[in-house]
Amino acid sequence: MNRDRGQATVEFALTLPVWCLLLTSLVQVAVLARDRLAVQHAAREGARAAVLADDIGAAGPAARTAVDLSPLDVEARAAPRDATVVVRHVDRTDVPLIGALLPDVTVSASATMAWEPP
Repeated sequence: MNRDRGQATVEFALTLPVWCLLLTSLVQVAVLARDRLAVQHAAREGARAAVLADDIGAAGPAARTAVDLSPLDVEARAAPRDATVVVRHVDRTDVPLIGALLPDVTVSASATMAWEPP
């Protein structure tokens, strides 16, 4: 009689929770990376809109419409030679299993562009 029958099934059942935890953590890292890229894009779009419109007030609406993240905290500063836009987003870690283990992450990016000549 073969006593090893079913051993692979038992080993798979024992390691399945570990594999699920690893998979969900990879999903959470991918979501964070996607949101980081989106925040960088929003900062660039806000700075670009500010220098093209020659108005620092154009940065906020342009940054918010560039990406589909909310809430976005947009801070725009004007200097004599350039405009700087800083965008922040609190990314909730709400992927099952991992969300309970990790705190929310604040993702931020800034972009600086020179004023366009008249």
